[in-house]
Amino acid sequence: MHIAIAGNIGSGKTTLTKMLAKRYGWTPQYEPVDNNPYLEDYYQDMARWSFNLQIYFLNKRFRDVVEISRSKETVIQDRTIFEDARIFAPNLHDMGLMSDRDFDNYSDLFDLMMSLVKLPDLMVYIRSSVPNLVSHIQKRGRDYEQTMRLDYLKGLNQRYEDWIATYTGNLVIVDGDKVKFEESAEDFRKVTDMIDSRLFSLFPEV
Repeated sequence: MHIAIAGNIGSGKTTLTKMLAKRYGWTPQYEPVDNNPYLEDYYQDMARWSFNLQIYFLNKRFRDVVEISRSKETVIQDRTIFEDARIFAPNLHDMGLMSDRDFDNYSDLFDLMMSLVKLPDLMVYIRSSVPNLVSHIQKRGRDYEQTMRLDYLKGLNQRYEDWIATYTGNLVIVDGDKVKFEESAEDFRKVTDMIDSRLFSLFPEV
């Protein structure tokens, strides 16, 4: 199976991926952050590096999806290819940080890739308010994230909500403001109960 964790920057995707991989014995696949050759430059000059960064992510995640489709294991993925194309790239374009030419090129490439892949067996979306995201970002202390613009984060959050409202696949929504899965065993169990219901119950929740 292919399980995917979606959510804005600082929502807790990587933490939840690690916890669920351990709980179910799934194989984790993490977002390429530490070895990303564009990320630090991008946060210093988004307009200059936005297209380069998004193409890097698109290439990496398409490769990941292909590998997952060939795997005999259940893989849990930290962020998806859909988020890059439906949220991050359009947000950069609307903010004037990606040109029409680059965005059209990116979109054409994404559409071609989407004709070759299918939706995950389960999408887990961590919904989080902007203040909660900011708190998490400050807590983890990545230097390049401290210069992130607040309007950028707000724009991403709205796009996440718009995307999830139209998502047609198998979906679980976790309220990241209220469900503190990292801190509370009871809250983590709430998440796993929802996942069990979707994946393993004869009568999954609607």
